[in-house]
Amino acid sequence: MVPPQQDHDLVYNLRLSSVGPGCVTGSDVVHDLSGLDLTMKLHYLKAVYFFSSHAVEGLTIMNMKEAMFYLLNDYYITCGRIKRSESSGRPYIKCNDCGIRFVEGVCDETVDEWLETDDDSKRNLLVYHRAMGPELSFSPLVYLQVTQFKCGGISLGLSWAHILGDAFSVSNFINNWGQHMAMVNVNSSPALAPRSLTNTAKPEAPSEPLSAKQVNHVRDLWVLANNCKMETFSFNLTTQHLLNLQAKIGSVSAFDSICALLWRAIAKVREGFEPQIVTVCRKDPCHDDNNVLGNNQIIRTIKASFLVGESDLNKLATLIANDQGQVYDERNRIEAAVEKDNGSTDYIVYGSNLTFVNLENAGLYELELNGEKPKLAYYSIQGVGDEGAVLILPLPHGSAAENEGEPRYLVNLTLPEGQVFKLKAELKRASLL
Repeated sequence: MVPPQQDHDLVYNLRLSSVGPGCVTGSDVVHDLSGLDLTMKLHYLKAVYFFSSHAVEGLTIMNMKEAMFYLLNDYYITCGRIKRSESSGRPYIKCNDCGIRFVEGVCDETVDEWLETDDDSKRNLLVYHRAMGPELSFSPLVYLQVTQFKCGGISLGLSWAHILGDAFSVSNFINNWGQHMAMVNVNSSPALAPRSLTNTAKPEAPSEPLSAKQVNHVRDLWVLANNCKMETFSFNLTTQHLLNLQAKIGSVSAFDSICALLWRAIAKVREGFEPQIVTVCRKDPCHDDNNVLGNNQIIRTIKASFLVGESDLNKLATLIANDQGQVYDERNRIEAAVEKDNGSTDYIVYGSNLTFVNLENAGLYELELNGEKPKLAYYSIQGVGDEGAVLILPLPHGSAAENEGEPRYLVNLTLPEGQVFKLKAELKRASLL
């Protein structure tokens, strides 16, 4: 009798190499990390893109690496390594061209079989991930895994140290790589134009941030120690789900409606310990340069002065959508809190409060291979604090985009393990699962 296949056997023959910039960056080039960057150092972003065999026809690993050589001339900071200032101990990035780690793997399933899974932990097999440290100067900031499926399709899995930039930076990075691959594939040389990727200093603010929480000092192993085991699960929302939801709520955005529903559902699950404050992260339209890395997303906190679990959905959605009242952009406060100790204290943002992240405008389906978009783009966060985090991602639309049964959004939740079962039951009562 053949024993059942274990999850860790699904992706095998892993081969690791390094890819760096095609041109030497220069000697003694450093990138100073802002307070916002340092606040994110215990968080990691994971992205997985699935492509059909037709999309990768004619593309080879060498094509991919060649395009990466050109891309990394612009994104040379991603090839650096973390060092510490001898005087203050503050981390910075030494741009020494050590490269990103390139990983190749094989899977005996098809892309379609993989997409049918509802096991979010299984997707981690497509993203080679190592936390930063304990030897920071030897830890790559980025891992890119290319997994080849038996159908001829591939997945591109990216593990990204959040200290480099937010999810919008990740999406821009991989979308630009796709553009370089298109040029490499037609035997033309992309233009090389290294850019300064420095962060803009933000003014100090006197108030302590509500959206960042100080945690125990981690020294040189950048891993968050949770008080409980965290679990990730995801589900799709269709056009009909959204129509039903917005009929109850009114004229607010889909994102605000989804946040209101989940905030109330999680409040009910927590039975007396409901979250009165949530954090909402969105794209900052003022930072729309596709070639600049940074933690530039808007980080707002929203406080409810009423019982969330018993509240009207319209009231919650209006509070989330409203830019006035008890709604604060926390970026200056976070920056000031970290700079107060010159970056020596450790903080988290995702999961310090229940955190909602809007990736609608992240350009997740702008990456193209041979003119084809991904069948699915999936993002998640490693290192979420005990309060949990929710990512709301768009799904690709086919020709039947107006079909009420077509999935429109992928909702990805990371919560304490003991709350997940109860939340699923709550979502089933709301006819969402």
